[in-house]
Amino acid sequence: MPDLLLELFSEEIPARMQRKAAEELRKRVTDALVEGGFLYDGARAFVTPRRLALHVAGLPAKGRDQREERKGPRVGAPEGAIQGFLKAAGLSSIDEAQIQSDPKKGDFYVAAIERPGRPTAEFLAEALPAIIRAFPWPKSMRWGAASREPGSLAWVRPLRAIVCTFGPETEEPEIVRFTVGDVASGDVTFGHRFMAPDAIQVRRLDDYVSALEKAKVMLDADKRRDVIAHDARDLAFAQGLSVVEDEGLLEEVAGLVEWPVALMGSFDEDFLAIPDEVIRATIRANQKCFVLAGPDGRLANRFILVSNLLASDGGAEIVAGNERVVRARLSDARFFWETDRKVRLEDRLEKLKSIVFHEKLGAQHERVERIAALSRELAAMVGADADAAGRAARLAKADLVTEMVGEFPELQGLMGRYYAAGQGEEPAVAAAIEDHYKPLGPSDSVPSDPVAVAVALADKIDTLTGFWAIDEKPTGSKDPYALRRAALGVIRLIVDNGLKIPLLRVFEPLFLQWGAKIGAPEAAQGVGKAASRPDETDLLAFIVERLKVYLRDKGARHDLIDAVFALPGQDDLTSAVRRVEALGRFLDSEDGANLLAGYRRAANILRIEEKKDGRAFDAAPDLQLIQSRGQIEEKALAVALAKAREEAAKAVSAEDFEAAIRALSQLRGPVDAFFENVTVNAEDPALRENRLRLLDALRQATRGVADFSTIQG
Repeated sequence: MPDLLLELFSEEIPARMQRKAAEELRKRVTDALVEGGFLYDGARAFVTPRRLALHVAGLPAKGRDQREERKGPRVGAPEGAIQGFLKAAGLSSIDEAQIQSDPKKGDFYVAAIERPGRPTAEFLAEALPAIIRAFPWPKSMRWGAASREPGSLAWVRPLRAIVCTFGPETEEPEIVRFTVGDVASGDVTFGHRFMAPDAIQVRRLDDYVSALEKAKVMLDADKRRDVIAHDARDLAFAQGLSVVEDEGLLEEVAGLVEWPVALMGSFDEDFLAIPDEVIRATIRANQKCFVLAGPDGRLANRFILVSNLLASDGGAEIVAGNERVVRARLSDARFFWETDRKVRLEDRLEKLKSIVFHEKLGAQHERVERIAALSRELAAMVGADADAAGRAARLAKADLVTEMVGEFPELQGLMGRYYAAGQGEEPAVAAAIEDHYKPLGPSDSVPSDPVAVAVALADKIDTLTGFWAIDEKPTGSKDPYALRRAALGVIRLIVDNGLKIPLLRVFEPLFLQWGAKIGAPEAAQGVGKAASRPDETDLLAFIVERLKVYLRDKGARHDLIDAVFALPGQDDLTSAVRRVEALGRFLDSEDGANLLAGYRRAANILRIEEKKDGRAFDAAPDLQLIQSRGQIEEKALAVALAKAREEAAKAVSAEDFEAAIRALSQLRGPVDAFFENVTVNAEDPALRENRLRLLDALRQATRGVADFSTIQG
């Protein structure tokens, strides 16, 4: 079956856009094919710094024939309606229409319109220009004289050539002819910009890939990645070194070259006195080079650069040029390092007054004061020294005004730790300055040192309560202040460290402070707690929703999470997670499944009878009536309920949810026996009401652990 080969050749495609652009091209073309009735076997997109390419295999020579029935007017309708129908359906006479009968509407005309499938090449010639013109580059440009015309082509960089061929493997493919802007499609592309810039005529995928290889272009981005990684490791190994792995840099460099050539450069050993992270950031940011480490894990005075050509001198001049730039950049970094250490972190705090955190939330200096106060309060809850937590919080943002962080913002926190250690701060304080930003995402590490945990929590809780107070909450997919990430950070800091922190009690004074600060005087004067409560519970609900996502990603059932958080006053995340885990294990057992079935039977009976009587049966059952007139199974259930409720309550108070679940599991037998032998809706009204109360007692007993009404399955 025929294949499609499409290449869009341009001046340059920025590395950060390449993967997404390739996938976007594949999706848009294949979606158009499917919508047009052209099924295919497979599609694969390719990208280099100068070309987007797509191969679609197994296309038909023409699309599927289509048949459509178009309903027309009633038989006997006015002539005008008949003629309009004929024109719309493409019929020359009403005799060409069929007559169908409808029992309600009578006889009416129907036109059966059959359209033969279009030749695939014809369809492509129409569809591809529209796809190319509407391609969603994050940034695009217009060029040349045509750029002054309305509707002129916009592309990421000037589009220079289009290859578009279509045909079976055994035959010479045809060129799908179309024009986009001033570029006409053809079968000619170009090789490497410097090593093989001449035109190359191509026919289909196999000879296209091999022709590009000969012209020093590796079409496959994954292959370029593999070549870079392999050659870099070989060069390092030959010197007894190893490459410091950097997946992001590897992806970026693979998008900068069409023919990767790894080379090794060096710099003066004196620069190794600078922190490793600074050297790495300097070389990575400025030269897109990989740093190397020795057997001891410390950086070596070597780096790997990736050239885009095979130089006649073996790359000596390229290496020398990179070494000159690296030397200059490391000299700057050393100057920043030495200059920054002359000023103590606390002496930099005044400069934070000039850095606005948010126009409604004040400057970084104000934020530091809030975080320091909150860190001291949280210290007792996380087992940290309050003075150390407060000290770390006060210094945590000071490195924002250092020369080094000004040059490399990604080193904030890390440089603060170096400078804090250098000026003699306690190790826990220095570590907390770096770690208070963590975790930055679901895969980032979580601080475990109590001082770091206190400051990290304070930092994120201050962010959340502040933006909640000014009503800047995430909406839909928009989250400009990364509040979902902050909430996940709070969750992981608490849950991963097994902390018991009553969040509502932490939030309440913060919202009162925000109320006084941003113009809600009733929060600070009269209404107080009531005024802040909606914001507190709303923020807690937001965090709980993120916790649900977090737990679902770990395999927890969403209905069990809902069952636990349906209980009132659930602001202890660690306790809630333990309940979910214990409940999941219980319901996976035979006892759990049977007790859930018994609970549902009880709940269904109660729902029906409460609706019938118009009242709840939530009073305690009359134990004397049970003893005097109840059946054996009824008495056994009453005794088992009293015992289970007492044991479960004690276990829950002790945070032993496994024991609470075991207490509930003892109800399985008595509940089964009760439903098998006792008629709930007895003829005697007193017995009926008491038995319904007994079922409500069962419902209430389970609520000591979770709300079973939300559990599915």
